[in-house]
Amino acid sequence: MHDLETLNAGGYASATHLKLTCPLPTGLPPAILSLGNTLTRLDLSGTGLSSLPPNFGASLPNLRILFLSNNNFTTFPSVLSTCPSLEMVAFRSNGMTSIPEGSLPPRLRWLILTDNQIETLPEDLGKCERLEKCMLSGNRLSSLPETMSQCKNLALLRLSANRFSTIPSWLFSLPKLAFLSFAGNPCVEAQTSAATAKAGNRFDLEKIEWKKLEVQETLGEGASGVISKGLWKQSEEYAEEVAIKVFKGAGVMSDGTPADELAAVLAAGFHEGLITVLGKVVGHPDEVVEGSEDEKKTKFQGGIVMQLIPEYYSALGLPPSFDTCSRDCFPEDASLSASEALGMLTGIAGAAAHLHQRGIAHGDLYAHNILGSKADRHALLGDFGAATIYGTDAEVYAGMEKLEVLAFANLLEDVLGLIRKDMEKKPETAVVVASDAAAPPTMRDSSELTKEEEEAVVQGLEKLHKQCADPLVDSRPSFEDIEVELEDLVGFRGMMRIPIPNLN
Repeated sequence: MHDLETLNAGGYASATHLKLTCPLPTGLPPAILSLGNTLTRLDLSGTGLSSLPPNFGASLPNLRILFLSNNNFTTFPSVLSTCPSLEMVAFRSNGMTSIPEGSLPPRLRWLILTDNQIETLPEDLGKCERLEKCMLSGNRLSSLPETMSQCKNLALLRLSANRFSTIPSWLFSLPKLAFLSFAGNPCVEAQTSAATAKAGNRFDLEKIEWKKLEVQETLGEGASGVISKGLWKQSEEYAEEVAIKVFKGAGVMSDGTPADELAAVLAAGFHEGLITVLGKVVGHPDEVVEGSEDEKKTKFQGGIVMQLIPEYYSALGLPPSFDTCSRDCFPEDASLSASEALGMLTGIAGAAAHLHQRGIAHGDLYAHNILGSKADRHALLGDFGAATIYGTDAEVYAGMEKLEVLAFANLLEDVLGLIRKDMEKKPETAVVVASDAAAPPTMRDSSELTKEEEEAVVQGLEKLHKQCADPLVDSRPSFEDIEVELEDLVGFRGMMRIPIPNLN
């Protein structure tokens, strides 16, 4: 973080990044425009700005990333179209109502307009050929310009909490769209209500009184709420260690609303590849039944009690960076053995199949939302913040599953990189598979693989990746088909163990 006094005194003359948080009542400080030779990232969020000077683009030719969230821009500044290098623009929570034609930067790759009052988008958005990530949740949109069908590089689109009565069919043919959410729109109100009612009537979904919960240390905190370790006191003699998530805020997050996330989590039900929800919190002291909008935005919005995940589970990846945009990052030393990867991938494919059978798209199927245990070769898919309950009518949103299959293709590609790293670290001598004298010759234990088997697994995953990443969306396999393919590679289907097939 930087300060205005030092900026005005010329103290940041060669800065590449600049962030100010102080109020700027007189507009953009002229000293910022003198940093044009070096400045690539500028963050002026929360400073009260409402306009930019006409020489902004010409003065900052190297600017790539611009954050202007929580300000007072009611109109998208047209001067940004003159920024030759600008790739990422964020105007979250500005009260913005309009985006004039011709105002978008020519190299736009990442656009954040979450939580505004925008009713229409400019037709020339379709000219943004590099657009990869577009965040539009929490606006007043009821349609998208058909020119957006030309955004062939679009990978992530957030449309939650808008006014769509239908979702454009051409979205389901975009070759790179893998992450789509549109919860909280009229087109899915009925599906969400039905799924919520069904989840609420589940006989095995406990209603857990807040007074029976003891909240301990915080495990994690996101935009939608806080997850804490705790105890569920089921009787005077017995208490179970659990994780407690308390949803807060009625506002719109980047992916959607806390209410829609809660609905999707409860509708998801039980699966070994999902974090188990033990019950729904009732009787919280901050629960708001009546009150002002400000009270509702800050008070308790629901809560769930979940199984506590052992500490030896860890995130499979890291969130995308500014450079990777829609793709995850991974630590330099990260790796997975072929058998570890297969176990995890099979479980996640099964979890995704389970969700889509219930008409739920996860919307954020990333490695960083997966907790994995190498020792157990097991993985859990979490974070339903971008989930959409789209329903089970085969004629409605039939392409949702195939879009998410592309997200799984991205995961496959990343995991293949981790397997190759693991294989490079191993000595040339192949690992011998332990034999079981009682087992017939065709039975195999896939917990350890020879070098040749690992290479066969890599070939199989490469083949599956190609199928899942097919640019023709309808040609991609279903998650149920993917699960079967992975089980074949693991060496079993159900209780029937089979040899790894010859994939040459």
